[in-house]
Amino acid sequence: MSATQDRSHSSLGGLALAALGIVYGDIGTSPLYAFKEAFHGSHALAVSETNVLAALSAFFWAMMLIISLKYVWIVLRYDNDGEGGVLALTALAHRTASHAPRLATLVIGAGVFAAALFYGDAIITPAISVLSAVEGLAVAAPQFEQLIVPITIGILVPLFLIQKHGTSRVGTLFGPVTLIWFATLAVLGLQSIIQTPQVLAAIDPRHAVSFALDHPHAAFLLLSAVFLALTGGEALYADMGHFGARAVRVAWYGLVCPALLINYFGQGALVLRDPTAAENPFYLLAPDWFVFPLIGLATAATVIASQATISGAYSMTLQASRLGYLPRVRILHTSDRERGQIYIPSVNWLMLLSVVLLVLEFRSSTALAAAYGIAVSGTMIITTVLTIFVTLAAAARFRLPIVAGLGLFALLECAFFGSNLTKIAAGGWFPMLLGALIFIALTSWKEGSHLVAEQRRKIDVPMDGFLHGPHPDVPRVAGTAVYLTSDTTIVPSALFHNLKHYKVMHEQTVFLHVINEEIPYVSDVDHLRLTPLAPDTYQLDVHFGFREEPDLPKALEGVVRFGLTFDPMLTTYFVARSVIVDGPGSLPRWRCALFSWMTRQAEGAATYFRLPANQVVELGTQVLL
Repeated sequence: MSATQDRSHSSLGGLALAALGIVYGDIGTSPLYAFKEAFHGSHALAVSETNVLAALSAFFWAMMLIISLKYVWIVLRYDNDGEGGVLALTALAHRTASHAPRLATLVIGAGVFAAALFYGDAIITPAISVLSAVEGLAVAAPQFEQLIVPITIGILVPLFLIQKHGTSRVGTLFGPVTLIWFATLAVLGLQSIIQTPQVLAAIDPRHAVSFALDHPHAAFLLLSAVFLALTGGEALYADMGHFGARAVRVAWYGLVCPALLINYFGQGALVLRDPTAAENPFYLLAPDWFVFPLIGLATAATVIASQATISGAYSMTLQASRLGYLPRVRILHTSDRERGQIYIPSVNWLMLLSVVLLVLEFRSSTALAAAYGIAVSGTMIITTVLTIFVTLAAAARFRLPIVAGLGLFALLECAFFGSNLTKIAAGGWFPMLLGALIFIALTSWKEGSHLVAEQRRKIDVPMDGFLHGPHPDVPRVAGTAVYLTSDTTIVPSALFHNLKHYKVMHEQTVFLHVINEEIPYVSDVDHLRLTPLAPDTYQLDVHFGFREEPDLPKALEGVVRFGLTFDPMLTTYFVARSVIVDGPGSLPRWRCALFSWMTRQAEGAATYFRLPANQVVELGTQVLL
């Protein structure tokens, strides 16, 4: 059943509540640190009424334009069969540009780099979110300040350790806890605004515009703090497949956006009354008796935000693997009912190691804020550019006004990106370096896989010559041989070696070709395509969407509609495994070594495709690159 069909069975209110916990966990915890960075960060403004109103005005209009208008109103319309996210958008743009190979290459390159930056965001979010929540201890009890880092690590490590058990049980609590969190944000902010109502004057955009004209350098630096209020905006698009665009919009306009803005304005009102509160305006909004409960609630909210980005990293890895940018990885499904709930051990442990090292290195949310904005702003720019590309190629109504609006958003996001670049030395280098390394790995795998296919095409036997050319009769043994092949124009190397060394064939031969489509789900009717090639010899194409689980034995059950039957006990699966050898090829030696290492880490085809272990024969071949 598709995600769209699943959603039809749920009420809009229930979906909107569930979206609170998953979609809005990241952006919902931004009040912990975003406004503080404007007056307490590395480029802090002096606390004055003019500066506070200018900053709040910038916060307000940035959220209205980038989140409320661009993401929630426009970008959510660009789904790939109900799925969102930068890789889903990249696949959509790639199909649009398929007639122009060079343009398609640029589109794919941009999308893959945005996906690489997303991993940086997924690693920084748990560290900065939990750190900023635990830092409330320094407000409530300054003697606990030395315990902030150990407590943060003590929260993060169990969070990653429990991932293998799945989130289905805890997930039911996410929505209600986040609902309480947003209600608390609104109440704390409202009671502060009531005391200093003149802060509402910041809704007038002239405060931000006048500040930018009078102090352009300070305004440019302020953008990096303002952007922290927008982090998590990509999650609105990336997670739309779980709940649908309508539920995401209802949750944003109905609760999330008002609660966030009220809290930011409340923090601004507090700073106007007490300039020293700029040190941590979020926790100082609360009465003394509520600080410790607020720390507990904030910690729960940041754990939820962290869970959302961890799950997003799993989903991104799955999509990258399906689209051919990563090798097969071990994927564990943690729910019998929800296929989207997955666990990838290798990604989990790498993220845990990276997050702990980040906390130990930066030690505060203020230090980490410098690293946070670059990854997200870079991803946002690429999302906007890809959306413009898809819009121009579509024959949609209001195409030109939408493109003009997206162009304006792109300029704003470039300004945010430029402002964040000023923090390169203070930590912004981390997501850029991480993104570059992941981009190299993704593109190396794609290029290496392409070269392996080219090498095989040169040395292997063409399928047409094998099927129609003269070849001696060979003995036939009982049963069905299923040869997995990535190229239907050549004879699988496993069959070639079988004939060369054992000189036998099975009574029935099937060349099985798995095709990963650039859509999330493939309908049951389109899953299989059977083509007779010769007597008792067939080509079977099995189509999977990039969000589907490739279960070949289950897929083969569908061949009965073609009048073909398999006896599972008499079926043998033949799989070829490549061993990469450095040679005088077009791939540089260091990339060849990287590709070879990634090949060794890849999960075997038998496990990946869920083939029965006692019916698989694996044959190795060497490939020179």
